[in-house]
Amino acid sequence: MKPHRVEYWRNAQPDDPEVCADDVAAVCQVSQQAQAFAQPGGHVISTDEKTGIQALERAAPTLPLQRGVVERPEYAYLRHGTQCLIANCNGATGEIVAPSMGATRTEEDFAAPMAQTMATDPEAPWIFVVDQLNTHQSETLVQ
Repeated sequence: MKPHRVEYWRNAQPDDPEVCADDVAAVCQVSQQAQAFAQPGGHVISTDEKTGIQALERAAPTLPLQRGVVERPEYAYLRHGTQCLIANCNGATGEIVAPSMGATRTEEDFAAPMAQTMATDPEAPWIFVVDQLNTHQSETLVQ
């Protein structure tokens, strides 16, 4: 029997390791120069999303503290589906700019917080660092 090899997407091998190394170097260089880019008014923003955040609610109110008894939160909860957080992190300050929370992560969902972020300083130069998800390369985003 032939051994089975498992390759996960997180450990995917690049099609062209040299191009990948150049891309990694470019991202590192932009990140390292974020504070210098901010001095004349520019912004380096790292953007990504966290999907599948469970929206939970306690099934009953937390029982309050009483003398000799600790506060007791209800262990049961109600599920309200999942949410997607899209956040823009300022590379120079670490500040989160124009975060967005919603039920989906369509190209419009991704483009909206980018537009809100750029609206905070419309005349400034912007560099956005994103991964290669399809919504990060959409026509809506480019416009």
